[in-house]
Amino acid sequence: MTGANEIYAAKRVSLEHADAGMMNAYKNEISLLKRLAGNNRIIELIDSEVRKGVLYLVMECGEIDLAHLLIQQRKEPLNMVWIAYYWQQMLEAVQVIHEEKIVHSDLKPANFVMVKGQLKLIDFGIAKAIANDTTHIQRDTQLGTVNYMSPESLEVPEGMWHLKVGRASDVWSLGCILYQMVYGTAPFHALGMMQKMKAIPDPMHKIEYPTYSVPLLPPESRQDRTPPPEILEARKRRVASYAIASMQCCLCRNPKDRATIPDLLKHTWLSGQERTFFYALRWMDDCLTRGYLTASEVSLRPDEAIIDPHYMKQLLAHGMGLAQARPNMTEAEQEVEAEALIKQLRAVHGHGVANP
Repeated sequence: MTGANEIYAAKRVSLEHADAGMMNAYKNEISLLKRLAGNNRIIELIDSEVRKGVLYLVMECGEIDLAHLLIQQRKEPLNMVWIAYYWQQMLEAVQVIHEEKIVHSDLKPANFVMVKGQLKLIDFGIAKAIANDTTHIQRDTQLGTVNYMSPESLEVPEGMWHLKVGRASDVWSLGCILYQMVYGTAPFHALGMMQKMKAIPDPMHKIEYPTYSVPLLPPESRQDRTPPPEILEARKRRVASYAIASMQCCLCRNPKDRATIPDLLKHTWLSGQERTFFYALRWMDDCLTRGYLTASEVSLRPDEAIIDPHYMKQLLAHGMGLAQARPNMTEAEQEVEAEALIKQLRAVHGHGVANP
């Protein structure tokens, strides 16, 4: 705590048994934090020094990290506004380092912390600057957290001793985090360590994107560790097709097929609103064109239709007119009228396009 009652975090690292690799990692973290100083999406380094074999770092203090936020949130029904708010901040943070030609290599929920309500990126111990003549960096060893590691960071071709990872590797990790935000666990969470190492780079191992997201009740609320079916049924939420598309365009096993951070930031659902109907349709069409979604995955159900502000205005006017003309409509009559309106809207916009 400073004289002005400001609270900072102190990081203390003994260098007594640090080898050359560890020393380079510490120096690298300090160097990158200084280089990124002043950006509101990166944790701020206040000061650092080495004294009597101990490295001291003074940094901004985070109130809570994203890992703990997700543990709290996964008890609640799916909330896309909450997810969009933090997902956009994560993308902005990673965009900052990618613009500076830095690959983080260890993106995971614990490496995003809340500082005065804003999500910031931390822990640059294994991050590396990208050389000007390449989009990749080389790793001498496998680093990172397996649940969020990209396929290319786990694959070592025979006879090679280096791993090549680039910006796309960070995008894969972000996709895993988004998956956890939506479904409560990372995509390979249920597998054992060796199974994960094999499944992540294996194109035959299909990543499932369930239609519904079900809250994960904490163990203390479950006597037999099996929540009553009626509770899960009442709290499950349908996952929007645009959220699934965002996960899919991050979790492509071929790095060249993954979206870039600027691509992901253009996704219209990040505003927390539906921005405009036409932009959302254009984005969905782009997902179809690029192969992130198939026509069957974005097709409307028989009881769904697309609506934009123009037709919403007409529906409101129609509803007010019905209320005046037929003030005593029964629920059954209202359902018939609603089904007829859905059919009309589907006829206007055509079939097989997802509701954004």
